[in-house]
Amino acid sequence: MTATEEDPVPVGVTTGFLARRLGVSPTTLRSWDRRYGLGPAARVQGRHRRWTAEDVAMVQEMCRLTAAGVPPAEAARAARQRAADRSRTGPGPTEPEFPSADGERPPVRRKPPAAAQPFAGTRSHSPSGLPLGDVRRECRGLARAAVRMDSAAVQEQVSEAVAAHGLITAWETVLAPTLRAVGRKWESSGDRYVEVEHLLSWHISAALRHAFVDALPRPGTLDAPPVLLACLPGEQHTLPLEALAAALAERGLPVLVLGAAVPPEALLAAVRRTGPGVVLLWSQSRATADTALAHHAADVRWGVPGARTRPRVLLGGPGWGLRAVQDLPRPRDLREAVDMTLAAERGTPLEQGPTRRS
Repeated sequence: MTATEEDPVPVGVTTGFLARRLGVSPTTLRSWDRRYGLGPAARVQGRHRRWTAEDVAMVQEMCRLTAAGVPPAEAARAARQRAADRSRTGPGPTEPEFPSADGERPPVRRKPPAAAQPFAGTRSHSPSGLPLGDVRRECRGLARAAVRMDSAAVQEQVSEAVAAHGLITAWETVLAPTLRAVGRKWESSGDRYVEVEHLLSWHISAALRHAFVDALPRPGTLDAPPVLLACLPGEQHTLPLEALAAALAERGLPVLVLGAAVPPEALLAAVRRTGPGVVLLWSQSRATADTALAHHAADVRWGVPGARTRPRVLLGGPGWGLRAVQDLPRPRDLREAVDMTLAAERGTPLEQGPTRRS
């Protein structure tokens, strides 16, 4: 955008337009301007704020760094320094272009975050206000991206966590803690963060299902009985089952996922039809935990007379409470669920370890 003789100041876009294009709120942009000096350099048409291409590049760098888990103050210093370097040397060949009001913004080429830090916990004081507690740096970056409703950054952070740490570790140390933090914020803030939880859940589900599909064996290459995963009637929380399905598929097991709120008749019919070696039933709340149905599933038999078998039923989720259910083992977390399923498929006794935080 070039300046004219009548208007020597380069005119950019408004704060509202830039916020929509970057997936952040106008309040966030104003806060970054006030706290860190990441504001527009020009004001035209009375005192209206206008963001130039250089201003936009600086804010995009801020978004990229905070999405990677860099603390906002540190990210702001790096963004200002990069803007100063850019002003001296000119934009590089991969610099994002300035978004025009009448065209689509080109995709932002994000750099991968720094190498994953060790699993030592760090207390989060994220400006998003999410109560993350002692979590990894990736959790803070993922939470910030979700609160900003930055879909591309959320998917990038989720995918990179799985690729860097493996599915089970990523679930237990990054994905599940961030989901719990968003859920607690939703419960305590009058439903203000419902959209954040939905966005985050959708992208985590997409990554888990992608991992599951990638790990599927070719048709006809497995003769082992399947593992059947299902939510109990009325239960809508499927993400833990999706994580377990992907982890089991990575280990070469055939998996059948029935998903949310499976009616009792459908669940028992599926057990009879498929002859699973293991059935895991998920209950997120006490209202959906049905011990009688779990025992019915464990009693279903199939096979030729004289050689009938029945599945090993595992109980997953906090809905079952802390008390053990007779003859129905309860894995405490994803890692234990994988270990117990593998042991059941091999026909070895199931040993339930001490309670671990998931």
